[in-house]
Amino acid sequence: MRVLVIGGGGREHALCWAIAASPLCDALYCAPGNAGIAAEATCVPIAADDIDSLVAFAKEQAIDFVVVGPEGPLVAGVVDRLKAVGIKAFGPTAAAARLEGSKAFMKDFFARHNIPTAAYGRFTDAAAAKAFIKAKGAPIVVKASGLAAGKGVSVCTTVAEAETAVDEMMTARVFGDAGDEVVIEEFLAGEEVSFFALVDGTHALPLATAQDHKAVGDGDTGPNTGGMGAYSPAPIVDAALGARIMDEIIRPTVRGMAEEGSPFTGVLFAGLMITANGPKTLEFNVRFGDPECQVLMARLKSDILPALVASVDGQLAQFDLRWMDDAAIVVVMAAKGYPGAYQKGTVIDGLDEAADSDGVSVFHAGTASKDGQIIAAGGRVLGIAATGKTVTAAQKRAYRGVDAIVWPEGFCRRDIGWRAVAREKAGS
Repeated sequence: MRVLVIGGGGREHALCWAIAASPLCDALYCAPGNAGIAAEATCVPIAADDIDSLVAFAKEQAIDFVVVGPEGPLVAGVVDRLKAVGIKAFGPTAAAARLEGSKAFMKDFFARHNIPTAAYGRFTDAAAAKAFIKAKGAPIVVKASGLAAGKGVSVCTTVAEAETAVDEMMTARVFGDAGDEVVIEEFLAGEEVSFFALVDGTHALPLATAQDHKAVGDGDTGPNTGGMGAYSPAPIVDAALGARIMDEIIRPTVRGMAEEGSPFTGVLFAGLMITANGPKTLEFNVRFGDPECQVLMARLKSDILPALVASVDGQLAQFDLRWMDDAAIVVVMAAKGYPGAYQKGTVIDGLDEAADSDGVSVFHAGTASKDGQIIAAGGRVLGIAATGKTVTAAQKRAYRGVDAIVWPEGFCRRDIGWRAVAREKAGS
């Protein structure tokens, strides 16, 4: 099977790493890829949002199967375009991708299908949004409705802070068109988890759970990012809670999308808050998470490629996946200044030494190769992943890998996995 992966981040490196190991994969390409992906796949210099060129390349190279990594091409309809020329593609159509592409659509969908979520209002007028905030009070959450690379969410502790967030999104347009409409939500207290399921339009197959770390700083401080690290499994999701999430959130979504004429295929990523009253849906993403994908692929024992194909072919009812009992953790190394302004082009050394440790893998996100050296080419640059019998053991291995890397212009959080580590210590 000739496979093309679209994207060039840490998620796509993890997918290429897993797909390359499949005996079904005869040739693997990645567009545009990165310096690390080049070890697993033939990188093609086509941007992930250049849909015309992607379709043309897939046709020219007789690609059998396309795996779409990032949300942008999905929302723009790359799966529709590929299917129109007879090429199978893993991911939702543009109509189904609205679950991520429009938070306003998503929240209204939740309301129509009684899917548990936070109370909300949606606004295209800044004054109306601010009036709603004043009426509800704080704490309160302000979200850009469109795609904002995981950064369009402000958890506000005061009314003034929330009003400022509205001004930034709708007037200053810090997230561009994504802020043309905002969603204002009640604040939910609890613990966040990431829940993933493969979906074939009718059936949903749950994957392993994970927990992300969005804030840039230790102790969950500072602004939100695209993700500074993750671990799997998430101990808070036991078998009973997992079954409840499937029954109350995932399966109703699959049924609802089919009923509304936009059946969902691909991976459904539910960002959940586990409250005192049970799971509530914060958001849906329509692709694997980044960095959650890295820990999922690290723990997966089954061949991922047949499962992805089954999602497209409507055959998931026949599938089950096997997972390592071991935990996995990934620590993101980012360029200093991220998620604000940061410098590109700095040299990174020690990557081979980092990966030499038992159970440690280095996934590239924002990297490039120049004059035989690996350089930083993005905000989130590397993901150092490790497995271990416990999250504590995996964490120690991952940070040994981090400490082997020589990159003065980079930084990371030093507490990835802290909730699980605290639970493990309490249980010891």
